[in-house]
Amino acid sequence: MSDTSRRPRKPGKPYRRPKKDPVRVLAFDALRAVDERDAYANLVLPPLLRKAREKGDFDGRDAALATELVYGTLRRQGTYDAIIAECVDRPLREVDPPVLDVLSLGAHQLLGTRIPTHAAVSASVELARVVLGDGRAKFVNAVLRKIAQDDLDGWIQRVAPPYEDDPEDHLAVVHSHPRWVVSALWDSLGGGRAGIERLLEADNERPEVTLVARPGRATTEELLGEEAAVAGRWSPYAVRLAEGGEPGAIEAVRDGRAGVQDEGSQLVALALANAPLDGPDEKWLDGCAGPGGKAALLAALAAERGSMLLASEKQPHRAGLVAKALHGNPGPYQVIAADGTRPPWRAGSFDRVLVDVPCTGLGALRRRPEARWRRRPEDLDGFAPLQRGLLRSAIDSVRVGGVVGYATCSPHLAETRAVVDDVLKQRADVELIDARALLPGVPELGEGPDVQLWPHVHGTDAMYLALMRRVG
Repeated sequence: MSDTSRRPRKPGKPYRRPKKDPVRVLAFDALRAVDERDAYANLVLPPLLRKAREKGDFDGRDAALATELVYGTLRRQGTYDAIIAECVDRPLREVDPPVLDVLSLGAHQLLGTRIPTHAAVSASVELARVVLGDGRAKFVNAVLRKIAQDDLDGWIQRVAPPYEDDPEDHLAVVHSHPRWVVSALWDSLGGGRAGIERLLEADNERPEVTLVARPGRATTEELLGEEAAVAGRWSPYAVRLAEGGEPGAIEAVRDGRAGVQDEGSQLVALALANAPLDGPDEKWLDGCAGPGGKAALLAALAAERGSMLLASEKQPHRAGLVAKALHGNPGPYQVIAADGTRPPWRAGSFDRVLVDVPCTGLGALRRRPEARWRRRPEDLDGFAPLQRGLLRSAIDSVRVGGVVGYATCSPHLAETRAVVDDVLKQRADVELIDARALLPGVPELGEGPDVQLWPHVHGTDAMYLALMRRVG
């Protein structure tokens, strides 16, 4: 057959290569790292942003949008999962995780930002074409168009069970927390619906960046001279950065004379340092020092009094972070890698001892929103023996008349009062100190003698502190 006898083809639509959006690709890469490697966004995101800036792909607004997309998607993951589940024809567990990440990013742009609907859908579909391929991009397009038919309030009315039927399940969907976490936080907080809703809402807000001016090395006046800096609420060494403030751009932070540290953590260190003592005040111990924030503040406070700090951390790489945080401290200190439950030092060696024990981290969900989806109730059983062992060792390590601080970044009763009560039942040589008096000016500290801080009340992480004195 000759060429002239062929039927002419209909002109097809030319293939258009997907357009790569550096902001959304970076956000997707961060979410994949969190999902695949159990990484934390606050550790993954900064190097990704730095690399994008160095390549010239990003400016300040791009970095802000990428950060919002990553953290907003992680914070609202539970709510978005419930909405996406209503819009797909299969269980979510059967949706490939990379596809679910693109859908979640799209859902956040549609329901949690001011990005116009058309732009949110088209940008997400374009991202899907780049990272998933054209075939799965069509699936993403269909699902996001369904999500775009209602706003967040409308979707919540459809997917959240009524409060009257199951209060905890309702709050879990509305505020994007696992049900068991809602239950645990409510038990710790007590009270009615208003308080727990305020706490869950605070967990989903972007936390302020708070700096600490390490005594003898930097001053709050110096830090307040920085753009976007305002005074802290409770700690005399705290300075807060308004939205967009970049701590890495501050000279005192780069030099290690100041650091990034939540005000709740500062208050814990200050309370231990200021607790009244009988006798000498020469040797301090931070028995769980990694990654070094509290140790750096304690070392600076100790140096002002001519005291020394021993900072002990079991994991060698974290001990290295402690050494880096303490480098340049004006007074004597030592950093060692040691197991705090089997310490190399002699009993009764120290005047002040702090153990900020490993925990579930439920008090820092603002900063590590992905932790809420990783933790399980059974994790508490794993931490319980360690927490009790570290507190017993801390009490053994302090001399008679000395002070011990037990701290944890979790308000879960199983990690706070239950630990202290269990250990003190076996120790007739320990008495509790009213810690509230050592947090001057801080309101709503409860009935004591221990202290529980709250994001929605104090603007801090949910730090817990119990102070005790070794008696004869």
